[in-house]
Amino acid sequence: QVRLVESGGGLVQAGESLRLSCAASGSTGSITAMGWYRQAPGKQRNLVATITTTGRTVYADSVKGRFTISRDNAKNTMYLQMNSLKPEDTAVYYCNANSKVVPFSFWGQGTQVTVSS
Repeated sequence: QVRLVESGGGLVQAGESLRLSCAASGSTGSITAMGWYRQAPGKQRNLVATITTTGRTVYADSVKGRFTISRDNAKNTMYLQMNSLKPEDTAVYYCNANSKVVPFSFWGQGTQVTVSS
């Protein structure tokens, strides 16, 4: 099993920055790609960014140039640096880890990010 715990969410004004963290524990050696997803009220959960064990990244078009995903494999921690935040970035942000162990995908509990205009 893999346990994921997010932190770093909060309330900020448009244009400000936040950094989210996702700490993994348990069978961390089984983790392959990790990613951040977000879900706004009444909407489906969408990909924000993903990162492989070798640091290859993919971003949603809506966050390219503003958000940066990174991971510290030694600390079993993933980060999401969010700059130039917009009200439309308001959502619950979830950490995800793909793993070689059943059930092969794990989720954190989510952290709320609210951006006021």
